[in-house]
Amino acid sequence: MKNEKTYTVDEATKLMEHFCAYQERCHKEVEQKLYDLHMIPEAKEKIILHLLQHNFLNEERFSKSFARGKFSIKNWGRIKIVNELKFRNISPYNIKTALKEVDETDYLKTLEKVANKKWALIKEPNAFKKRSKLVNYLSSKGYESELIYKVMNGLIK
Repeated sequence: MKNEKTYTVDEATKLMEHFCAYQERCHKEVEQKLYDLHMIPEAKEKIILHLLQHNFLNEERFSKSFARGKFSIKNWGRIKIVNELKFRNISPYNIKTALKEVDETDYLKTLEKVANKKWALIKEPNAFKKRSKLVNYLSSKGYESELIYKVMNGLIK
């Protein structure tokens, strides 16, 4: 077995403060990091409590930041954002709050922009197959099917 460094509660707390200050984290990521540091359950609880009390760890702030970032940088749709937040064990309340960060007008503009860009890139002579590829792509980005079809009907005349 490797000689792995062990941490005192204070050292681990400082490490986790830096971990959380660097970028927003959710509880699941913090718990995984503490597990990787081989911290005992009592120490994990104490450290997480400290992070919560000193506002290093804030699930609502994480959710909002996550939704804004994934939408504006990666152009994800609501479905994919919700699924990723659920995967991180975020509460339904915080998921709902996070989705409010995505402006409806921007959402539709982004969907249209992503659809137009992808449409131009799909090299498929068969129109039906080309539409199908676009639908699959937009679905994989997490957009709702009814919006995809609205955009497609406006896009492909």
